[in-house]
Amino acid sequence: MTWVKICGTTNLHDAQLGVAAGADALGFIFAPSPRRIDISSAATIIATLRGQVEAIGVFVNEPPERVGEILQQTGLTGAQLHGDEPAEALSDFRSILGNRKLIKVVHAQDALQNPRKLNGYLSACESLDAILLDSGSPLKPGGTGTAFSWSDALPIAREISARVPLVLAGGLTAANVREGIELFGPWGVDVVSGVESEPGVKDESKLKEFASAVRQTTASARQRE
Repeated sequence: MTWVKICGTTNLHDAQLGVAAGADALGFIFAPSPRRIDISSAATIIATLRGQVEAIGVFVNEPPERVGEILQQTGLTGAQLHGDEPAEALSDFRSILGNRKLIKVVHAQDALQNPRKLNGYLSACESLDAILLDSGSPLKPGGTGTAFSWSDALPIAREISARVPLVLAGGLTAANVREGIELFGPWGVDVVSGVESEPGVKDESKLKEFASAVRQTTASARQRE
């Protein structure tokens, strides 16, 4: 089955909706964002869920030691690096995280314009559990809620998938996730705004529709194999 991460979790009610919809992981943002959550609130939500789902912290240009501190304080099971963390620092993050999941975000347009940077991350992929391919913006770190050019980025996605599990993100919704999975064949998908009623507030119907679309697409792919 395709791994499903619902990111931008801000409260317990939304976290429980994500779990009920069938998410494999919830994302908690510890960086400037309308969906930012404080350490205490995240710890309370994660403790209440009692391991029903993975809990992935999203960080932007935090040092490995600080990421490790927040993981210890909250009970997070992994970290997603959404900033300009250099490839040579990934081994330091791996040392801090131990067996916890480590995901590095790569922006599609940046990778197209700067293949050397992507190659650097791929050369350090032994430290990673996955690379998340997102749209990105030079004006704002983190997710944008918009899709990148899938046709342009397909060669990059294939290069990533050949080395490390690929997570597809960027403007995903229940309406387009099937196409994204069929085109990229990702290990996982990550969604935020596509399952919200407003920034930081999840929509139960959209959550269920998104998770159902992923499951149906994965099931159809298995039947064709």
